[in-house]
Amino acid sequence: MCGVFGIRSTERDVARLAYFGLFALQHRGQESAGIAVSDAGRLMVMRDMGLVSQVFTEQKLQGLHGDLAIGHTRYSTTGATHWANAQPLIHHGRARTVALGHNGNLTNAAELRAELLEAGVKLGSTSDTEVIAALIAHDEAPLEEAIANAMRRLVGAYSCVALTEGVLVAFRDPLGFRPLCLGRIGDDWCVSSESCALDLIGAVYERDVHAGEIVLVDAANELRSTMAAPARPDGALCIFEFFYLARPDSRLDAVEVHGARVRMGERLAAEAPAIADLVMPIPDSGTPAAIGFARASGIPFSEGLIKNRYVGRTFIQPDQGLRQLGIKLKFNPLAEVRGQRIVVVDDSIVRGNTTQQIVQMLFDAGATEVHVRVSSPPVVSQCYYGIDLADEDELIAARRTVEEVREHIGATSLSYISLEGLQEAVLRPESAVCRACLTRKYPTAIPTGAATAKMKFEVTPA
Repeated sequence: MCGVFGIRSTERDVARLAYFGLFALQHRGQESAGIAVSDAGRLMVMRDMGLVSQVFTEQKLQGLHGDLAIGHTRYSTTGATHWANAQPLIHHGRARTVALGHNGNLTNAAELRAELLEAGVKLGSTSDTEVIAALIAHDEAPLEEAIANAMRRLVGAYSCVALTEGVLVAFRDPLGFRPLCLGRIGDDWCVSSESCALDLIGAVYERDVHAGEIVLVDAANELRSTMAAPARPDGALCIFEFFYLARPDSRLDAVEVHGARVRMGERLAAEAPAIADLVMPIPDSGTPAAIGFARASGIPFSEGLIKNRYVGRTFIQPDQGLRQLGIKLKFNPLAEVRGQRIVVVDDSIVRGNTTQQIVQMLFDAGATEVHVRVSSPPVVSQCYYGIDLADEDELIAARRTVEEVREHIGATSLSYISLEGLQEAVLRPESAVCRACLTRKYPTAIPTGAATAKMKFEVTPA
């Protein structure tokens, strides 16, 4: 779960625009942030642990000069949580120096890493991102060919931005697991994980980067592209992006996320009605579906829970103790829930700890019934493509029935949207999305014997 951004401009402050692009993508990762700039081909990177606003100050931004910039905000899925894995990473190779930011997970990273080490390539991080950068940096073929050669060896999810040889590069895996789109601000090209970052800087969305495509913006600010790897006809865009990860004001594959989530709520109301007095979301990602549920059911909508938005998202807190403390800091029920039968709408239930505590919180506040409705089907399997879901042993629905999950969270009733209902809501055919976390059917080979979604490597001594 990461956000990437890139821009080329000779007239604009590219580092500052990258900063604001990352600010819009902060929801995709809160562990670290970084910006790399290219000034007449000379690369400089600034990265650190923390939020975008913590890593960069006005003084630091003023020190980043150039006509090209890429940025990255990270939540680790491969590689440990420490500074060496913050991105963009810079790798100095035989053929070129590459600064690269990556969103996704490679499922064959261990094999590629072993091959690089055997060939004498030094790797300074434990992230699969440096594997991608190293393949390109050590390939003596022309740049476009070197990227294509690397892509043909990569298996898994990767939406990447890079700077090398004075060129802005973006490329996406042949299945298009993670989103990546192109925009223009005036005559200048930019690329982003989500369209909401383009909106923030005043850029116009042009199109998505196609699955398997390489896009290059050269010194003349001319964009050229090539299809480097055969793409599956429809692709495999992550369906988790639609119901949870992406910002509601973004467009994924030309589908507005907010609209899709409202449709999920409407469908959920039809599939799992409840007799209740209020419909309320678990904010913020549950809000659009709650709006749809209220609209379709005719039950009044209420906020019900007030969220402290100065507390980080509990889903991406890496420590379980912090996660449980964060829930108490994050939500507070309104007095109007007292004596009411409530429908609580959430986007997903992963471990169940958050939902369990919220249900108890609402009963403690005087709710007489708490009916939980979920705008995704049960999450039953881990992800190998860039979403840090728990091991199956920690996924509450992996080995429990819906009734057993209901008992665990303490709700009056519990219902999930059907897989078919979710599919219709996102306006994409089954063949166009990855649903592995909901079905255990993976679109690529996955690592055997991997115990967790965080496939970590040992640090190689320098």
